[in-house]
This record gives sequence, C-alpha cells and structure tokens, in this order.
Amino acid sequence: MAEPRVPYDIEETLLGGPLHLTRREVEDAAGLSGDLAVRIWQALGFPTPKDDEVAFTDGDVRALREIRDLLDGDLVDEEMVLQLVRAVGQTMGRLASWLGDVWLLRLSALLPPDEPMTTDLVVTALGSTEELRPAFERLLLHGWRRQLAAAGLRAAAGTAAARTDPAAGLARLAVGFADVVSFTRLSRRLNADELAAFVERFESGATEVVAEAGGRIVKTLGDEVLFVVAEPAAAAEAGLRLAERFAAEPGFPDVRVGMAYGEVVQRLGDVFGTPVNLAARLTATAYPGTVLVDGGLAEALDGSRFDVSALRPRPLQGLGRVRPRLLRRPRNG
Repeated sequence: MAEPRVPYDIEETLLGGPLHLTRREVEDAAGLSGDLAVRIWQALGFPTPKDDEVAFTDGDVRALREIRDLLDGDLVDEEMVLQLVRAVGQTMGRLASWLGDVWLLRLSALLPPDEPMTTDLVVTALGSTEELRPAFERLLLHGWRRQLAAAGLRAAAGTAAARTDPAAGLARLAVGFADVVSFTRLSRRLNADELAAFVERFESGATEVVAEAGGRIVKTLGDEVLFVVAEPAAAAEAGLRLAERFAAEPGFPDVRVGMAYGEVVQRLGDVFGTPVNLAARLTATAYPGTVLVDGGLAEALDGSRFDVSALRPRPLQGLGRVRPRLLRRPRNG
C-alpha cells in the first residue's frame, strides 16, 4: 500500500516548493559543512533526516546560504548562529502551533455540527492559508521590528541609568509571576475547547495589563505568566491590576501574584537569578487574590503611594527564611 501523500501536500504547499532534495544535497548546494547543518536542523527543533530521505526544498538551500554568508563576516560565529536558530525554532514553533490551532478552530466552527474534521479538510484549510501568507509574513516581520526596537530602547535606557550591563546580560528589574488559583481542579471540569478559551482569556488579559505598565511577558505556562517591569512603581501597579482584573471577571478564579526586585540575567529572551526564584516562591505562598513582594521591591517602593505591610518570616524552598510584604492600595483610596 502506498504511503499517504498528505504530509507532503501540506509541506509543499506551505514551503512554497516541492520536496526534492536530500540532506546531503542541501548541504552541498549551500556550501555548508554537514556537521553544522545537522546542528542547525536540531536547533530548529527537527530530527535529522536520513542521508537518503527527500525532505528539503530550494528554500532550505537559500536559508543555509544566508547562514553561510553571515558566517563570512566578523560579527557572527557558529555559536551565535545556533543560539539565534534555537530562538527562532522555539518561537516560531509555538507561533505556528498557535496559528494552526486558531485556523482549525475557525474551520471547525464553519462546519455543520455533525460533520467531522477530516484529513482532507485539514489539508484544504492549510492550503488555503497560501492566499493569506504574504500578509501574515509582513505582519510577522513588522511585529519583530517593533519588538527589536523596544528591546533596543530598553537596553539604551538601562545603560544610561547605569542599572544594566548589556554585555553581561545583567539588568535590575522587578520580576513577577501571576498564577491562577486552583487551576488543576478547574481544568478537570472543562472540556478541551473550554480550557483553551480559559487559557487564552487569562494570557490575553495578563498581556494587556503588563504592557500597559511598560513591562513585558517573558513566558506563559498555561495557568501562570512570568513578567518583568523596569520601574518598581509600575511593577507594583501591574501586580495589583493583575489580581484586580481577574477578581472582577465573573466566574474567573482568583489570581495571586508574587514579585521581587533585583539584578537578573537576561538571556535568549528569558530571565534568571535569585529574584526570579524568589518571585516564584512568593507566588506559591500568597493567598488567593493577593500580591506579595520581597524586601527589595518594598524598599524601592518606600515613600510611594502603595501600602506595603511586613508579614511574619516564613521558610521558602532554597531561599531560607524570608519576610514577605503584602502589597495593597492605600486604605484611603
């Protein structure tokens, strides 16, 4: 029995050309060493095809040639290429999965209630994205440019304030986690569509709040978001608004927030360091609907409009005994 053509139909449609090259042929045509090419495929998140497996297009050759040309310059080396490729693979993998889910959900909503989603319909739906691809690609590029500009401005502002060391990836930031209380119990009561809608509702709401405060979402974990904000007062406002926003939404569980302020390492879009760990532990110990902060953020907020109350010290895993502070709005308003 012949193997189904469905995967090839999808790949050839979305990749803009037929699969007609093996890995060896791509490497030879691009003029790139086999070892580096294999590491690039793996960094993108794909398994290495067998030597005789036809799995590549002319577009893959062009992409590898671009990388080869970059390596001819003085500013780019193999390690930098692999780091960037890994970032592209992880980011674009999630984005592709996200867009694919949205597209297929839209298709299923257009089908009659009793008509199942078939493989042919999936192929047709994905194939129809070819008409929309140019607009999506332009939007993607513009979004990337805007985010790159914002990252550059953050680095410049931090350096001017003598609070960051861009070369070392160091920055003094407020780090926060916002966590949905009792998410595991809630998820057992929801079907797949309801759970996806709930997570989207939480992530989109959190993104709006953090963006308004001038911060950024570092990553989302379904029932939890990790965010950073440069200014302590703006971070405090973001934390309070996160708890308040979801408390005001009917039927939405409470959200608890933990934040810490200090020097962190920014690496490949993520953040690391004691403030990150401390913020996570504070979130886990916070009561539903409350915001806990560490001593560093409390000190930075001294004299501000916020009410910060010291709580009893408590042991936090890996950090010893820590005295959390409860962050609230002033009692008089």
